[in-house]
Amino acid sequence: MKMVDLENKETVFLLKIIEDTIVDNEQIFNNENPLCWEIGSGKGEFIREMSLRYPQLNFIGFELKPKRVNFIIRNLDVEKNQNVKICQFFVDASVKKVFKAESIEKIFINHPDPWPKRRHHKNRLFNAAFLDSLAYVLKKGGEVKVATDHKEYADWIIKHFKQDNRWLALHEGYSTMVPGENHIVTYFETIKRKEGFEPIFMSFRKVL
Repeated sequence: MKMVDLENKETVFLLKIIEDTIVDNEQIFNNENPLCWEIGSGKGEFIREMSLRYPQLNFIGFELKPKRVNFIIRNLDVEKNQNVKICQFFVDASVKKVFKAESIEKIFINHPDPWPKRRHHKNRLFNAAFLDSLAYVLKKGGEVKVATDHKEYADWIIKHFKQDNRWLALHEGYSTMVPGENHIVTYFETIKRKEGFEPIFMSFRKVL
């Protein structure tokens, strides 16, 4: 694909964050449809398919690696995926400076890096500050849906949600059952299944 195609697609799909400027959800999508996030969009297959299945929703996908951002944008369709934006941004406490409070319906996090070695746990996405950031942007009653193939990390994630009374687990512990026939299998889920690791699914609702 020619670079000019990527440049043209970037004007449609790339959401650039301006420091200390609040993102206007209605303006960037030119509608008032409910908004969902995917944190860690990987190769983009999840957000691409979700946008096709749910055209009445808008989606912002967050990905840090420039090559992945470019890959996702290249594979989005200007006509079919008009309800998608991709953003190179790390979701942490800084969301309060650039995104509206209580403006998101659902947040999807698929197979975040488990950083399995104890000395690397400090790099894990899920911690008290991260959950505070999610609670800030998520509407009351909104949900966070998480998938991981790493059991110890699943236990870690559940522990952090339980320590914050703003969240309610939608089922006890976690589930290894695929969540419905409409489940979207990501690239990373496919790889891990081939290696013998079954995905674990968790859902949490913001109640306060």
